[in-house]
Amino acid sequence: MTNHKLFSEFDFISTKQWKQQIQFELKGADYNETLVWESPEGIKVKPFYHNDESEVNLNAIIPSDPFAIVQNIFVHDIQKSNSRAIDTLKRGAESIRFTIENETISIDDLMQNLPLEKVIYYFNLPFLSIDFVTKINDFASKNKANISIQIDPIGQLAKEGNWFENLEKDFDKLNNIATKTAIPFLTISSGIYQNAGANMIQQLAYTLAHANEYLNRISAINQPITIEVAVGTNYFFEIAKLRALRLLFNTLASEYNHNFDCHIIATPTKRNKTIYDYNVNMLRTTTECMAAILGGTNGVANLAYDALYHKDNEFGDRIARNQLLVLKHESYFDKVNNPADGAYYIETLTKQLAEKALELFKDIEKNGGLISQLIDGTIQRKINESAQKEQELFDSGKEVLLGTNKYPNKNDQMKNDLELFPFVKQNARKTLITPIIEKRLAEKLEQERLASE
Repeated sequence: MTNHKLFSEFDFISTKQWKQQIQFELKGADYNETLVWESPEGIKVKPFYHNDESEVNLNAIIPSDPFAIVQNIFVHDIQKSNSRAIDTLKRGAESIRFTIENETISIDDLMQNLPLEKVIYYFNLPFLSIDFVTKINDFASKNKANISIQIDPIGQLAKEGNWFENLEKDFDKLNNIATKTAIPFLTISSGIYQNAGANMIQQLAYTLAHANEYLNRISAINQPITIEVAVGTNYFFEIAKLRALRLLFNTLASEYNHNFDCHIIATPTKRNKTIYDYNVNMLRTTTECMAAILGGTNGVANLAYDALYHKDNEFGDRIARNQLLVLKHESYFDKVNNPADGAYYIETLTKQLAEKALELFKDIEKNGGLISQLIDGTIQRKINESAQKEQELFDSGKEVLLGTNKYPNKNDQMKNDLELFPFVKQNARKTLITPIIEKRLAEKLEQERLASE
């Protein structure tokens, strides 16, 4: 950058010179106390960053292909799901993620008349069946379809508190699938860590430990691994988080001779979303999608502004999809390769997040690994501690959600608009471990407001 003709007309100014000028302008106030702040992850953020302090070249970790607009479809009725997939592809979606809860579903019927070679189809399976995975793999091979299966037994354990069957049988099935399947079959559902309140260092370290369990326990993974990520509101940190994630994953994978880059699908977090003044959710998801794109995600599955309290509906899906279409075709977010290149702040954050996450990851492995720490409750306890700190900031007004704990509209009524229960659901059942519970910051406040309507 300093060799460009425009910049050659100016004298080079070092970090030291900038600091001296800033200290002069502060008229005696302490530089660190006045201008340096610390994030919940313990990262000290400076008022400026300079290229004479930048050590990181991150070009190699950013994918060259533009991000894909992913449409989520829950499959209840095959014909309706097929029609909806065809329609959304015509209206701007570029990839489809089917969530299938019943292994009796006919793949041929679900995929009828869909374009197969140029569109990626994700099959999210909340069950573990070798036969059903084989059917999907055979369909993909026969029709040259671009299909990726999403299975995550560890994610199942973290979310539900139980394996599909048990640790040994689940991994036996995964090893069986790995030998029979040519298409990607494995997913790391790391969004649960963010949605439950983990800070960014924890999110990265737990995701890396999650990946390490699979790489260590499955004899050969000859396909890319998909990582689902939830993106929060801290814009520059979230950009750096995704870049650090890819950097960390590639470092870990190389130790296992796994020579595939990870495939990241990003979704806006639910943690900061609200049922009151719900249109603000569109602003939140827009910046979160922007951060994901600049961070180098492969696909974005946007969250509809009314997803908390409405069932899937055409209007909410269309608005969510249009947000991404505007970013792609009107803001040209797909036209620049690595648009954050040269942003010394982001590069420094990436390095610091990666280093701190790697340190925590090593500690997890030294103490038995992710599964062991899930079983003994360490991971749940650490996430709960982090979530409680953030909750206290929200409750005190230091963390602001506009329209909820700042400038609320007292006349806003929601009681009669709730098609879905938008709060933590109590589901009494016997579990192997304490599940990781996803919880939004505004839940308690919203329940109090609903009770007073």
